[in-house]
Amino acid sequence: MQNAATAMLSDPMHIFAYLVGVLGAVFWLSGFQRLKGFFELMPPVIWAYFVPTLSTTFGIIPASAGVYEWIQIYLLPMSLFLLMISVDVRAIARLGSVALIMLLAGTLGVVVGGPIAYLMFGSALPPDAWKGLAALSGSWIGGTANMVAIKESVGTPDSLMGPIIVVDTVVGYGWMGILLFLSTRQAAFDRRINARTDVLEETNRGLEELDERRTPLTLRLSLMILGIGFVAAVAGVAVGQRLPALGDPTIISQTTWTVLIVVTLGLVLSFTPARGLEEAGASRVGYAALYLLLAAIGAQADLRAVLDAPVFLAAGIVWIAIHAAILLVVARLIRAPLFFFATGSMANIGGAASAPVVAGVYHPALAPVGLLMAVAGYVLGIYAALVAAWLLGAIAT
Repeated sequence: MQNAATAMLSDPMHIFAYLVGVLGAVFWLSGFQRLKGFFELMPPVIWAYFVPTLSTTFGIIPASAGVYEWIQIYLLPMSLFLLMISVDVRAIARLGSVALIMLLAGTLGVVVGGPIAYLMFGSALPPDAWKGLAALSGSWIGGTANMVAIKESVGTPDSLMGPIIVVDTVVGYGWMGILLFLSTRQAAFDRRINARTDVLEETNRGLEELDERRTPLTLRLSLMILGIGFVAAVAGVAVGQRLPALGDPTIISQTTWTVLIVVTLGLVLSFTPARGLEEAGASRVGYAALYLLLAAIGAQADLRAVLDAPVFLAAGIVWIAIHAAILLVVARLIRAPLFFFATGSMANIGGAASAPVVAGVYHPALAPVGLLMAVAGYVLGIYAALVAAWLLGAIAT
């Protein structure tokens, strides 16, 4: 691995520009129709992580730099805050009890499955593996933002993030493929458990009330989004650093306090006119900051850690199996259609990028349900993944 003295790029601004350029190139290429299949197999998130990792390995950028620390300290709370003020909590509530129960069942499966998988495979994993699995629990309850948030909260070593990203992608997208295949069996599944398909019609009616207006991103609105995002991030960091760490091993760190502060503040502001910034793309700015954060994490990772992936992969497969089993039991108990089984699962495991795709395959008109369930999972993710992290830490000690 390269240090700042031997890397081709050492100036902080040069490193920052390189990371932004990598992200720009990845997402530019992902927009080409001829590359669509390739990026479905290897989504932009994995390139956002591994291209900087390879860049460090080959000496283009250093493995350690002050700009990485700045990105991690401030862009994480900024992205979380902007994503939270964009949430339409009332719309999520209108999804109905079946959708929310299945979402919660999927979340429970992740919280319970991780510690069980760790009990089975922990002896064959590195000593700090529980911290990597804690970060993975964040990804599997809401997406990449939660993975990064939990990583920072429990202090997951950057060396563990390589295999975790591999598990997240291989196991997570493998499970998505199974769910897409099962869409051809939904009629038989629904008949077998006498599913309440009427809830799909109720949900569809609720969707007609959703506001999907978009306004152009003007200079005024873009500066408002950046302004409120950075002010919230700096304020959250300042307050979080003054609060005590809790737990042994530490679960509620000062970084965790920062995350909880900005998430809660964002949710509160989502009930105010501030949520109107989403019409101009506040969440998109949040995701841009999030991907830059992921690139900075990738630049600090040790590619050799991927050699540990086989055992991590086995743990991930068991974890997903437990998650699916709990969802299946709950679906039978409440007679939930297969649509909600699949969407509730992917809203946790895949997040906002994958859940609408799965939902749209099952019922094209109900693709927005997947997005809303994913947003609900994202809101739950910070809190539920902290519970999973606490359980994993307790087992590790």
